[in-house]
Amino acid sequence: MKIKYLAHSSFLVTTESGTRILFDPYSPGAYSGSMRYGAIRDAADIVVASHEHPDHGGTDSIAGNPVVIHGLQLMKSAPRAIKDITLRAVPTLHDQSGGKERGENALLILEADGMRLCHAGDLGHVLTDEQVRQAGDIQILLLPVGGHFTIDAAEATRVMEQLSPRITIPMHYKTPDIDFPIGPVDDFLAGKSNVRRTDSSELTLPGPDALPATPEVVVLKHSL
Repeated sequence: MKIKYLAHSSFLVTTESGTRILFDPYSPGAYSGSMRYGAIRDAADIVVASHEHPDHGGTDSIAGNPVVIHGLQLMKSAPRAIKDITLRAVPTLHDQSGGKERGENALLILEADGMRLCHAGDLGHVLTDEQVRQAGDIQILLLPVGGHFTIDAAEATRVMEQLSPRITIPMHYKTPDIDFPIGPVDDFLAGKSNVRRTDSSELTLPGPDALPATPEVVVLKHSL
């Protein structure tokens, strides 16, 4: 499995057999130009969005004639098996007010190559015991950490502890290319051991045996 960080909350995951799954593509220039990341040029076989906001649900312009899966529908239906992967969703919320502020959010679960990856979308709260149970055994966690619109650094740390992944990759944090009032990744990294900052936008895991014995946080550089 290869995980490529595009930008913001958008990742391209490529399985060992070559299936390309694109999570949460954004619309460049969204929110009156606040999203200054470059356009997504990567092709995909499957595009899945945790919710429909412009910084996560820009599914219309992705190359490759992909199957588009809307997470808010997926979390109300059976898992989807396509090619060599399975996708399902755990119902969560985009805020701590029962969805009254920002609506629903799908915790997206990908099973492929003998591993289970969770893309947490714009998760707005610490998980309940039932949500943790539904998520199951997560090896790779893509986790928002910037706060304001999502869980903040402290809450993200708690969610990481709840799901106990082997690898956590932070996302949805402040960079020079976004004007959102969110915190930097360093707020989440503060005080943590086993943090690995990379000079690459990609992480390759040949299989479950490649997962680290000790859980770690891996910071990828956005490619766009």
